[in-house]
Amino acid sequence: MQLSNSEEQLMEHLWQLEKAFMKDLLDAYPKPKPATTTIATLLKRMIDKKFVAYTEFGNSREYYPLVKKTEYFSKHVNGLISNFFNNSASQFASFFTTETNLSASELEELKKIIDGELQKKKK
Repeated sequence: MQLSNSEEQLMEHLWQLEKAFMKDLLDAYPKPKPATTTIATLLKRMIDKKFVAYTEFGNSREYYPLVKKTEYFSKHVNGLISNFFNNSASQFASFFTTETNLSASELEELKKIIDGELQKKKK
């Protein structure tokens, strides 16, 4: 299941805060802030999708994520590789490195990451 762009934006705030009341979530947004009802609607949808849960404290709810950020984006990247690159990570890597204007230092950093992963796999 996927989140809409608005839900993803709210989820980003929730991942950063880890736990948050409605006021905390509203405070996390830049001005102009969304309406409380908008955030409430997004939270309801995200609860229904099993991305968010809450603990009640009297009339207040403290919301928290049920899905880790890395888990969520890992599924997206794997879906992207599957759908657009014939399930080939090397085709994705080739596209990513040639089409995204990465600097030499960013490419060096990627190379270090790949070399590190290669070393782990060889053990």
